[in-house]
Amino acid sequence: MARDTVDRRSFLKAAGTATVAATTTAGCLGSLSGDSGGGGGTLVYSRGDHPTNYDPQQTTSGEVAKVTNQIFDQLIQFAPGSGGQLSDSLATEYSLDGTTATLTLQEGVTFHNGEEFTAADAKATIRRFTDSEYDYYLGDENRSGYGPFTFGSWVKSIDASSDYELSIELTQQYAPFLRNLAMFAAAILSKKQIESLGSNPSGQVKLGTDPKGTGPFQFDELDNSNQRVRLAAYGDFWGDGPNVDEVVFSTIKQNSTRVSSVIEGESHITDNLDSQSSKQVQDADTATLASKNGINVGYMAFNMARKEEFRDKKVRQAISYAVNTEAIVNQIYEGFASQADQPLPPDVLGHNVNLDPYPTDKDKASTMLEEAGASDIEFELATFSNPRGYNPSPVQTANQVKSDLEEIGLTVNINQFSTFSSYLDYTAQGKHDACFLGWYTDNADPDNFLYVLLDPKVDMDAVPDGQDWVSFDTEGYSTLNVGGWANTEFMETVREGQSTYDEAKRKELYRKANEIAHDEAPWIFVDYAQTLRAVNEAVESDSYTVSSVGGPYLETVTLK
Repeated sequence: MARDTVDRRSFLKAAGTATVAATTTAGCLGSLSGDSGGGGGTLVYSRGDHPTNYDPQQTTSGEVAKVTNQIFDQLIQFAPGSGGQLSDSLATEYSLDGTTATLTLQEGVTFHNGEEFTAADAKATIRRFTDSEYDYYLGDENRSGYGPFTFGSWVKSIDASSDYELSIELTQQYAPFLRNLAMFAAAILSKKQIESLGSNPSGQVKLGTDPKGTGPFQFDELDNSNQRVRLAAYGDFWGDGPNVDEVVFSTIKQNSTRVSSVIEGESHITDNLDSQSSKQVQDADTATLASKNGINVGYMAFNMARKEEFRDKKVRQAISYAVNTEAIVNQIYEGFASQADQPLPPDVLGHNVNLDPYPTDKDKASTMLEEAGASDIEFELATFSNPRGYNPSPVQTANQVKSDLEEIGLTVNINQFSTFSSYLDYTAQGKHDACFLGWYTDNADPDNFLYVLLDPKVDMDAVPDGQDWVSFDTEGYSTLNVGGWANTEFMETVREGQSTYDEAKRKELYRKANEIAHDEAPWIFVDYAQTLRAVNEAVESDSYTVSSVGGPYLETVTLK
């Protein structure tokens, strides 16, 4: 995989053509317009939820990533505003040859605890996440579902004998590996901080409340009572910026209130907008709505490990025909998304253009359920409450599904969660019958959708003959697959795709995998959403870049 030859400093200097976006924050901070006097100041980023743990190895939450991407750096990064183009970060040179990844590291970079960054920190970071023999291993009960695929079981050995040269030997050819090194979960931690927390996995949890990275901002205050996180500019940051003195992440769960906060100048940037709040921004004189084609998917997963009726492909297909995803996209999301027809969004290698969304056909759905002997199913539909970009109106969407399925005689009991973190815990434990979720790409690679979300990551022999699901307690199971789906033909196809470096071959394999998923219907494929941001006029024009991969890149932001 060829790397971008433009270094990070040069790229940021040339980033002035990017689209500007806006967000929202808590009104208690007062009006922000003009606070900085042309430099410095407090940048306020409003969001819909407030996690309390900011360890990038303990979460799958994008709400955490927004913060940790300011505190930590990865070995490689995605160029701001790009569709996944790789660029220098802590590594200035990198290559993948067969099973060997080789990286040359920056010199003179320091962590927020004063320690110099070396290859030993990268090695400790990887081992903490993946190596159960390491004294400071995070522990299976504490590490996130990213562990098995960020570095995962593919890392055979790590040579960090030279301070500024890193060599990683893989167990097999693994095409997405360099891209994985740029994901938020691949953030490089301080070896000194890891070791200071002790060898007990429970002690390692403390890193999430006082993280020390090499990024443009350092952790200053975690204010759980007011649901805010405050970051301070790091004066010894190795790159360009930051251009503000501090960043405050403030939680406002109501979409309209968050957007009003941006419009009224009480915050600068917000995300996860629904159609109504997006129109609020479009009609305002003091804020701008910025959009970019997103690389994401929203879906409703059937939990085959829990609900026996969902193990029948005909039942899953019938429900897919009954749910009016066109109405969800056009009426609830009001055109800020398009109907999904497969797990992989457009503009990603392997998206199968020959597939179409399931048309709404309730008569066909009823007939199929009768043929399957499943006309009176009752099930729980778990949903989050706070907006997500791929599902900006989750409760309204859940009610649409409930209404559609009641028309064909099914009973849907909506189980609504008030916080996204508790919702993710619930679905990770497989307690749901069905649930809404979605995914923003971590690396713009097809593997990041098809393998990460729909391969259970268990040994193929663990799937009983004639069965296309496994239980959540199967050895090696990844709970990012919230449906328990384990289709061996699909698994063989995506695993072959991740082990070949021939792009044309990968494309055909992923097209096939998408066709299998479309026909087997482990999800209701709901939508591909635009990436939307609201930006207050106090943000200097073109200093904030909307990115569909990585970010947000807040070190570039300048306030008027």
